[in-house]
Amino acid sequence: MKGDIRGIDGSMNNNHAFGSLKFGTMGLIATEPARLTARQLEAARRVRRFHMNRAGKTWIRIFPDIPVTAKPAEVRMGKGKGAVAFWACKVRPGTVIFEVAGITQETGHHALLSSAKKFPMKTAVLHRNLLKPSTPSALLTSSSPSPSITTTPQ
Repeated sequence: MKGDIRGIDGSMNNNHAFGSLKFGTMGLIATEPARLTARQLEAARRVRRFHMNRAGKTWIRIFPDIPVTAKPAEVRMGKGKGAVAFWACKVRPGTVIFEVAGITQETGHHALLSSAKKFPMKTAVLHRNLLKPSTPSALLTSSSPSPSITTTPQ
């Protein structure tokens, strides 16, 4: 299961746009490939919850379903595979990680940007109600109404 994470989000077919929001009014999407651990997702969830003051609704669109094994330090070769060290998920560019709704746009934007700092990759914030993109058009497809995208520097 190791190796390069190639391509863009697999949900991109005739009915879906790159990084399309399905539930909330704002979302956090990945702009580069990475492997996220359950701990990173939980840390980002806690930060987002803190900045949202437990208001609004949140959807976590990815789940860490890949077990990553490791053998203890200074153990000889052989004797089988190591125990599960942590759980992870592969994230490709265009994957929506979080969606939020029911809060002000300023609060949601700040909460998503704060939670993005917990990830080892560059991300972008999508706004459903704004139609003016704020990054290069390479991130968007022309088949759907273009949401506004704000990138987070890493």
